[in-house]
Amino acid sequence: MAGVSPPTRPALRERYERRRREVIATAARLFAERGYQATSMSDLTQATGLAAGGLYHYIDAKDDLLFSICDELLDPLLARAREIVAADAPPERQLRDLLRAWLTHIASHRDHMLVFAQERHVIEREPRWRRVRGQRKAFEQLLDDVLARGEREGTMAFEDRGFALLALLGMVNYTPQWLRPRGRLSPEQIADGYCDLILRAAAADAQLSPARS
Repeated sequence: MAGVSPPTRPALRERYERRRREVIATAARLFAERGYQATSMSDLTQATGLAAGGLYHYIDAKDDLLFSICDELLDPLLARAREIVAADAPPERQLRDLLRAWLTHIASHRDHMLVFAQERHVIEREPRWRRVRGQRKAFEQLLDDVLARGEREGTMAFEDRGFALLALLGMVNYTPQWLRPRGRLSPEQIADGYCDLILRAAAADAQLSPARS
């Protein structure tokens, strides 16, 4: 968004950023419902309640919204994950806390998650995608580091840790497809369910490894 210049005065800047977040949330909802290509700038203008051309106070081009949706999805999640991993806690506790933070974030950014999964192909060839990919890889590495520490400390044992990580990513990343705001399970309950599956699998692998050798 090189051409967009936010206000410099603190009060105006705060109002601008708040309105910009609303614009991004509206775009995420429309893209999730209709698809990126089927959503016009006119649709976005109408949904945001901005005057004609008002969107360009917040973006340079339509695909800026996709990058902003990715940033709002990944940046706070990665920051929170780093805080959890930096804390002095056993790896099982860190894994549970990571999953709870992750699922809570997904619940509050479900549209963003759907757009990330469905529309990433639109921007994957652009130079700015490298940053998005880097954020995603950094988060996945934090997860793997926790699993690896569990192995080193003897509280987890995986036949194939990479496979376990892929299974975990697959389970969680598919969650927005079926998650509902007032569903039977809360985000925390879903996170605990996923965590228990991984920890039980790690315990089972530890028991099965001698028999397999």
